[in-house]
Parts: sequence; structure tokens; C-alpha cells
Amino acid sequence: MHKWQVRVYYEDTDAGGIVYYANYLKFMERARTEWLRSLGIEQPDLLQQSIGFVVRQVEMENLQPGKFNDLLCISSQIVELKRASLVFQQDIHNQSNNKLASALIRVACVDLEKMRPLAIPKSILGELTRVV
Repeated sequence: MHKWQVRVYYEDTDAGGIVYYANYLKFMERARTEWLRSLGIEQPDLLQQSIGFVVRQVEMENLQPGKFNDLLCISSQIVELKRASLVFQQDIHNQSNNKLASALIRVACVDLEKMRPLAIPKSILGELTRVV
């Protein structure tokens, strides 16, 4: 399981002073990117090869509000790994360890030129298999 922290800034909140729900998805996206980076998988390198990972499906549950200046911890783990897709379980907790949001996010590997599914390259698949 990978963990990554982010601070809630004023710009992340809505008129009620709580984290706007769509920002949880942004935080999760950043956490997945940092997790891949920690494995030596850099998205700019993939883009040069016309390989992309795109979100195909999100199932998210918002449980409690995050607030301005909270320090959030986003945990990420792969719960399903297939030839051309993977599913992440991601949870967001605040500094009091209260779970604020939870999501299952299906990500597909695609050929960006053809916009078609693509088998995850063996080098990446090997790294992902190692941590599952």
C-alpha cells in the first residue's frame, strides 16, 4: 500500500468551507501518480511512447467532510490487475485518522494515438505485479 499526504488549501474548499467533492478525485489522481513515480514509472516517458493510463470508472463514497488546512493521507493499493487495466482502492483519511472518502477506480492502459486499449507494457506490469 502506498501512502501520500496533501494539505487542504482554501482553493480546495467550497462555499461551506469543506473540501469540494471533486477535489478528492484530484487528490487520488495525484496519489496514484506519485505511487507510480515511486516505482520508477514516469508518465512523461509513457506519453512519449503514446501510452496513457485513463480513468474508466469511479465508484466513490464520501463519508465525512475534509476542511481547510487539514492534512490528508491518501492510501492507494491495487486490488485487481489485468492485462490492460487495473483497479485501485483509494481511501482518504484526515490527521485524526477519520476516513473521509473511499473509492474504487478502474484505470485502463490505452494507445493514445489510436485511442484503443493496450496491454500494459511488460516492464510496467512487472513492477505492478511486484507490489500487488
